Amino acid sequence: MVSAGSLKTLKVPRSGLTNSGVVNVAEKLSSLTFLDLSYCCKIGPEAIQAIGKHCKSLREFCRNMHPLDVASVVSHDDEAYAIANTMPKLKRLEIAYHRVSTEGVLKILSCCVFLEFLELRGCWDVQLDNKFFKEKFPDMKVLGPRVIGFYDMINDWEDCCSDYFSDGSDYLAWEFFEDGVMGEFYEDEFEHGWDDNFYAENAVLDMEPHIWPPSP
Repeated sequence: MVSAGSLKTLKVPRSGLTNSGVVNVAEKLSSLTFLDLSYCCKIGPEAIQAIGKHCKSLREFCRNMHPLDVASVVSHDDEAYAIANTMPKLKRLEIAYHRVSTEGVLKILSCCVFLEFLELRGCWDVQLDNKFFKEKFPDMKVLGPRVIGFYDMINDWEDCCSDYFSDGSDYLAWEFFEDGVMGEFYEDEFEHGWDDNFYAENAVLDMEPHIWPPSP
């Protein structure tokens, strides 16, 4: 076992973490280089700012969301600005299905100058095309904002083989897999502090695959 201060990788997707819980422990995670807070619906810019302020070694940040969880959200630009203002050394950022605007993404791009990979799939409000990224960021790999999945391929096939396919499905069959090894994590520790010797070097939680429905 290693102390929280030596933890490099932390994956806690779909957890019940809150802003206050993250703020209380962020300073103990100063050595993090990879953090996954995907599908954590109870946290927001306050938690992200705390992570960015204390985790200066962070290079990869996953904050993907499920489209059903963000259906009532007006904007995630406050999170985009928090990322831009506190995580300038990021090399990889995933914010799939965020209600982020073009301005929010441009803010990230202007501040996170070391980005090599940007996940924007399902960010329908972002009006930046492939031409823009190829001209401005030729070395960056960008996915999205359009989602490409199984039924996208079917739709393409229908153009040539319409006699063999029925109408398009109402569901998106693109499956999102997170890599890593199953592990165990206790959320109460995030809320009330933890024993520095409790956590292993790579903490991982719940790596089940997901099938996402399309965003409106």
